Formats: sequence, structure tokens, C-alpha cells
Amino acid sequence: MASPFASLRQIGQSIWLDNLSRGMLQSGELRRLVEAGEATGITTNPAIFKNAMSTGAAYQSELATLRASQPDPERRYEQMAIADVQNACDAMRPVFDATGGDDGYVSLEVSPLLAYDAEATLAAARRLRAAVARDNVLIKIPGTVEGAEAFRRCIAEGISVNVTLLFSIGQMDRIFDAYISGLEARKAAGGDVSKVKAVASFFMSRIDSLLDKRLDAIGTAEAAPLKGRSAVSIGKIAYQRYLSVFNGPRFAALRAAGARPQYLLWASTSTKNPAYNDLLYVEPLIGPQTINTVPDITLAAFRDHGKAALTIGDGVPQAEAALAALERLGIDLEAAGTQLQTEGVKLFEEAYAALLAAVS
Repeated sequence: MASPFASLRQIGQSIWLDNLSRGMLQSGELRRLVEAGEATGITTNPAIFKNAMSTGAAYQSELATLRASQPDPERRYEQMAIADVQNACDAMRPVFDATGGDDGYVSLEVSPLLAYDAEATLAAARRLRAAVARDNVLIKIPGTVEGAEAFRRCIAEGISVNVTLLFSIGQMDRIFDAYISGLEARKAAGGDVSKVKAVASFFMSRIDSLLDKRLDAIGTAEAAPLKGRSAVSIGKIAYQRYLSVFNGPRFAALRAAGARPQYLLWASTSTKNPAYNDLLYVEPLIGPQTINTVPDITLAAFRDHGKAALTIGDGVPQAEAALAALERLGIDLEAAGTQLQTEGVKLFEEAYAALLAAVS
């Protein structure tokens, strides 16, 4: 019987690991996952690196040296993170080559302190891209208004990007427009659009965490059945929008020049509510040209009892009805998305501060 991971690949979805540590690299665990076809990319964030660097013995010798030679904690963190990302990129390189640059990426995030500064984000993206110096690195940029502008300019310059902290269709539309605008600028300047990669990361479980609380507060018979359905419904509608945009007339000329569509990436896919299925944000969102980045616990759950089937197009009318019902109940989905994005930036800022404290 084919593994669920092999079945996912046949459908066209990639599984990425939402974790990275030097211990994984040194033990061979990451290479094992790659060789088994269980992970074809990696995402990182400040919280992941904080956990790795504050508890991992593999960092202590280098950190002691850096404390003596590098006075800036941010540069200490970056030096260690860049080395890890370089090694992870090298581990993923066979996937990158085998897929013609469609898969096999590792993400490294710009400082969340720059989330509302387009110029500083662009400068950081340039610097990190040059420092990692791997074709298969994605620079993570938050999907704020300012982040969208930095993203557009990165794409125009040929810097591949993972746009993070997306929670609504409107936020996604802004990012898709920035991507296509950046590609158009690159093409007009004579640049190669075929070597640029971008993904758009929707944070799934956080959507339900917020909207379930609002539905509980509403407390009506119409509200109760909507609990646990908001995120997947938004994901299904987002995918329909993705198909429309990247099979539409504006992208057609770019596609003809070799440009790649901006795949949707499902993030924050571990289930926060123990009453929900542990694969709630995995199994209903399987479709071609999508990515699901999962923490170790969700990867293990999918390995153990996951079912791979083409599901992303199932239940679209029901998803539309669920979102319409949320709006009828007074839940403004775009306003909720704005709140979640603002809170998401703040959480990353807090994790980044804790990370820098850990390497101080």
C-alpha cells in the first residue's frame, strides 16, 4: 500500500516540516525525512529557533564563541540560523533539482520588528538572501500592507519569498496582486521570471481559535454548528480564488514567460482544540499546487493515520455558505483577519525578543 506521503505527491501537494534545529541536521533526521519523501521543504520562525537555540546542546560551543566575539545578539542569532538554513537548503537540494525548482525550499524570516517598514524589510531580505546564498531559500516576509510592498519589490529583484501571517481572502488578494506586479516589473526590465518562487502562507488554526470564541459568545443555534469550520472554509475559497487568479488573463503572459504561480501554503496546521480531529487542517485541504507545513506532531499523525485524497474542491458551496453565515452573525472576516495579523506580528515580536534574550 502506498504511503500517504506518496499519494500526496501524486495529487500535487507538498508536505513541509515546520521545524528546524542543528540537532536534526547533525543526527541525520532531516535527511531521513527527505529520503523517505515525508518532507520536501522547511519553514522556520523566531519561536522555532528560540526553542532550538535555547535548549539544543549543538549550539552551545558556537554560542560561547560568539558571545566573546560578536556583541550584537541579533547578529549572533543570524549567524547560527543562517548556517542551519544553508545546511537545510543543501539537504533539500535534491528535491529542488528533481522538481525543477518547484519544491525543496527552506524559509528564513526577516525580523518581525520590521513588519511595518517596507524599506527595512526589503533591505533585510536582500541581506539574508545574500548571506544564505542558496537558490532554494525563501525569505519570509509578513503579509502586512508594508510587507506586501517589500514583497513586490523582492519579486521584481528576483528574491524568492514566503509571505506569512495571512488570515483572510482580502489579505491574500493583496499578496497575489503584489506578486504579479513584481513579476510584471521584472519582466519589463528584462529579468528572468522563471527563477522566482513565492508562496502565500495562511495560518489556519488561529482563525478557528478566534472565531470559535466569537461563536461561543453569540451562542445561538445558528452559531454552534459553525465552530471549527471557519479556517477550512476560508482555505477552500482561497484555493478557488488562487485558481481564478493564476489561470486568468493577467497572469497568462507571465506564465508564457516561465513564471510560476504563487502556491498557497497552509500553516499553523496543528489542531489547537483537542475536541477537533488532529488532521483537521490537513486532510480537507489537499490539492494540487498547495503546500502544508506541519510540526513534528502533525507529521507523525499523518504518517500514522492520514488519508491522502483530493479534497480541496469538495464542499465549496458549503464553505461559501459557512462564510456567509458568519457574516450574517456579525462576524466581519476581513476585520478578524486584520486582528489576527496584528496579533500574529506581536507574537512573533515576543518570540524574537525571547530568542535574542536566549543568545545574549
